[in-house]
Amino acid sequence: MIKMKDSKPIVAVILAAGKGKRMKSDLPKVLHKLGGKPMVEYVVETAKRVGVEKIILVVGHKRDKTQKLLKHLDVEFVIQEEQLGTGHAVMQAKDHLTNFDGDVLILCGDMPLLKSDTVRRLLEEHRRKKAVTTVLTAILEDPSGYGRIIRDEKGMVQKIVEEGDASADEKKVKEINTGTFCFDSKSLFSVLDKITPDNKQGEYYLTDALEFLRKKNLPIWAVVVSNPQEGLGINSQEELERMEEILLVENPAKGGAESSGQTTLLS
Repeated sequence: MIKMKDSKPIVAVILAAGKGKRMKSDLPKVLHKLGGKPMVEYVVETAKRVGVEKIILVVGHKRDKTQKLLKHLDVEFVIQEEQLGTGHAVMQAKDHLTNFDGDVLILCGDMPLLKSDTVRRLLEEHRRKKAVTTVLTAILEDPSGYGRIIRDEKGMVQKIVEEGDASADEKKVKEINTGTFCFDSKSLFSVLDKITPDNKQGEYYLTDALEFLRKKNLPIWAVVVSNPQEGLGINSQEELERMEEILLVENPAKGGAESSGQTTLLS
């Protein structure tokens, strides 16, 4: 387990409710196996290694199957009845965090290559900068399809713009949102209910919370992941196969899966 330098508590909320239409399967996306186990299991194990107090897994599509297959992971399950976006998913965890005063780590259940060391760096920078929110970003040569990070002249995050809502200039930005965040819990829940589905997708974007926090002149920073592959999710069978190949190349004797579950697979 990675120990943080201070004792401020951390709770992880892992988003795992989606069906994943591009997977062309009725199986919940996060249950598709990678290296012999569901991809979300890597994310849970990474969260445990950064010393979180508890893990909340937000489930939705075929949740009974998800809960049955993941009951051994020692997590709390929260139901998202309708999949109405990332902001809506986090809203479902609010009642479980009513009296929590610490940091909330938001992780995506379809990012199995995310390293514990990377998450630790995110948390440490979040605290060093005294930020209310810190987002993990990646620099991609082709950022198509991802939300863009828009920074101000000081380098702080001004907003995150989804691909479908971005202007022509904003689409030229190569720094993208990985969907991994660290929020001060009180700040997060002070603005979460202000989010509206006023966008082309008709969803509640978690990223909209940042704009409300910025309006309060609160500090929002970003940490760029060293290896962009860590920040990429799995959205199709082809991407699942590519990640399986990475695991097999790095750990051939273990069939692609480390026995400890720690994702230290990329250089």
